[in-house]
Amino acid sequence: MQEVCRTMQEFLTAHGIPDWLVVFIISLCPVLECRLGMFTAISLLHMSTVKGFLISFAGNILPIPFILLLINQIFELLKKIPGINKPIFWLEDKTLKKRDKIDKYGIWGLLLFVAIPLPGTGGWTGALLASLLHLDRKKSFGVICVGVFIAGLIITVLSLAFNVAVF
Repeated sequence: MQEVCRTMQEFLTAHGIPDWLVVFIISLCPVLECRLGMFTAISLLHMSTVKGFLISFAGNILPIPFILLLINQIFELLKKIPGINKPIFWLEDKTLKKRDKIDKYGIWGLLLFVAIPLPGTGGWTGALLASLLHLDRKKSFGVICVGVFIAGLIITVLSLAFNVAVF
């Protein structure tokens, strides 16, 4: 994933995109999210920690309300299109396999799911899971924001440690 960040960062920077927008764009992307946005800000662009954190957090949070509000309707439309419906069913099944954490711990499970920076977790997947399980949108949004904040803090500490160890 580091290489993905480095490649994206180099491509965007080479095309005149300012550093803050590079971090925002990386943080906006599913899978990458603020975890790799923060890493890019600190380790690759040597941005101030606070600035990098705020930009990556904002980029990660921006799509969450749209996912919570619209993803079920979008999925229902896409399921009707042959060829596109298979990946949608696959994504739903893959996401719903993670529901045991939510069923067991409730909203705290959603928080832990989003806050622990592991592959397959994060704000996008948490919002998708909350939507598919028809959890309260307002409460889910708040919990996802806190989870993204915690994940961002964890990655910030790791990025700073990595940055000091490598550079």
